[in-house]
Amino acid sequence: MQKRLIVLTLFVLCLPLFAACSPQEPPARAKKPHVDNLLIGLIPEQNIFSQMERYEPLMAYLGRKSGTKMKLKILPRYGNIVDNFNTSGLDGAFFGSFTYMLAHAKIGVEVLARPVSPDNTSTYYGLIFVRKDSRIRTARDMKGKRFAFVDKATTAGYLLPLEYFHKNGISNYKGYLKEAYFAGTHEGAIYDVLNRKADIGAAKNTVFHRLAKADPRIMKEMIVLERSPDVPENALALRKDIDASVRGRVMDALLKMHLDPDGRKVLEQFGAQRFIETRNEEYDIIVKYAVDIHLNLSTYDYKND
Repeated sequence: MQKRLIVLTLFVLCLPLFAACSPQEPPARAKKPHVDNLLIGLIPEQNIFSQMERYEPLMAYLGRKSGTKMKLKILPRYGNIVDNFNTSGLDGAFFGSFTYMLAHAKIGVEVLARPVSPDNTSTYYGLIFVRKDSRIRTARDMKGKRFAFVDKATTAGYLLPLEYFHKNGISNYKGYLKEAYFAGTHEGAIYDVLNRKADIGAAKNTVFHRLAKADPRIMKEMIVLERSPDVPENALALRKDIDASVRGRVMDALLKMHLDPDGRKVLEQFGAQRFIETRNEEYDIIVKYAVDIHLNLSTYDYKND
């Protein structure tokens, strides 16, 4: 009897150990959290205050219509958009054409839509320009001069000049020019040439013409030497892993803005008629330029020297 009692006592004491050693159900896989906000990056096309004034009402409208809060993050330079998808947890961005193709190749973002301007255009092109009194009219005249680029991750402000030099047989522009530097914004490159800090500059036409309306000196004192083919205007793109329903609601809100009275007010403030769907094949000229100058989009170092 005493032996039975001892055995029973030991059995009861060991029950917790048996339970711990027995096979258990694997832990349930964590569900992907519901996306109730998106962090959207902005490239520094113009000064920060102008960027926020233009984009914040658009983000607020998209948030209301899609049920997904949209928060903006303005980045200090173009290439930071690619970096910030990892370091700052960006979910999407309004990309210029070159930055989009870089981000598409490096991190797999997918474009959604872009705005149509009041003049019914949805594209832009790059310009290379000089002062009229500089006597620079050809690539040969640029030897030993100062060139103001915008950023290594811009179509108009860097890729176009590289294609221009390639077309004119200049393989090493750094050795050809006296100085080449990055102004950081399209506005900066334009005003650096206007104010004689640089001899030659490159920028996108939309910024050039917008500034020219406010400052008559630009058209009076400057001349355009080269323009690129048209490329899509800055477009919204999101990470591939954003939930399809969220992506669909944001896309639907963008494409139907012009049909909604509140949406039309926001579009007017933004400076657009409507948004239109955008596809990867519309960026083919970027791929062509990259091939011409032997640039690998997936490994390209977009950090300014």
